[in-house]
Order: sequence, then structure tokens, then C-alpha cells
Amino acid sequence: MDKTEEFYIKFKERLEDTTEFPSDFTYKFIIPTSHKKVAEIQRVFDGANPRFQMKESKNGKYTSVTVLIYVLDSDQVIHYYKVVSKIENVIML
Repeated sequence: MDKTEEFYIKFKERLEDTTEFPSDFTYKFIIPTSHKKVAEIQRVFDGANPRFQMKESKNGKYTSVTVLIYVLDSDQVIHYYKVVSKIENVIML
């Protein structure tokens, strides 16, 4: 088992211990400021009725993206993290 797989297994356990599903879930990402990157993240959540909040850093170099969606279970939470992780230069918080 690789480290990424191990991480998601532990993350799923923590989610299930601390979160009651179904529920709203907040994702936070930091990206280099770029309309293209924002659009890539927005596309990931198409169909999930997301609420987005963007905030540029003081110098405008980075943008924080907050996404709030309603999720049914921990697998759905992890699914979105895995899809976003494929986008280059995204920091997931």
C-alpha cells in the first residue's frame, strides 16, 4: 500500500469519527492566482451545487478557494479531494 492510499484510509476513519453524514462539508485550497486554476476547481464540483468563496493573498500571488457542498458520506468527501489532487500546484488544507 502506498503512502497516499494509507493517508486516505486514515483520513476516512477520522472523518467518520468526527463528522455526522450526510452534512455540509467545507474544502479549502490554495492555488497560484489564475482564472484557469479557479475554473479547473469549479469544474470538479459541477453538479454538487457548490458555494464558492475566493480570496486573493495580499500580494495577489495566491488565491484561497473555499468550497461548501452537501455530502452524503466520507467516500464522497475523499472522491473530491482525489480529483482536485490531480490539478497541478493545488495545496489542499
